[in-house]
Amino acid sequence: MNNITKNQYEFALERIEELLPMVNENTHIYNREAVELSVMSDIVIAYEKEYFPIEKPTISELIELSLEEKGMTQKELASEIGISPSRINDYISGRSEPTLKIAHYLCKILDIPPNAMLRM
Repeated sequence: MNNITKNQYEFALERIEELLPMVNENTHIYNREAVELSVMSDIVIAYEKEYFPIEKPTISELIELSLEEKGMTQKELASEIGISPSRINDYISGRSEPTLKIAHYLCKILDIPPNAMLRM
């Protein structure tokens, strides 16, 4: 599904809004509205991938977001890893990147998928 126009995208968005109340988890997958909702969703996804791509988060963003989600401070994280809080700040500010060993600890402590840390 390429070459989707802005008009097609906007139509698909509007149609999705109309279809959502008609489809729920109990709707059969071959139901007309369910099939149409799936097609309209595919159009929106394809358009947004092309025109509004979401970049992978940086290592600093991953660490900062994970700290916030866990309700953890930089000082607490540094203590768990055994490094200085200023070193954690260096990672978050983008001044430096963690070594492979430290990245392993960050993934484990902050529940960051390793492939995200490696930006795969």
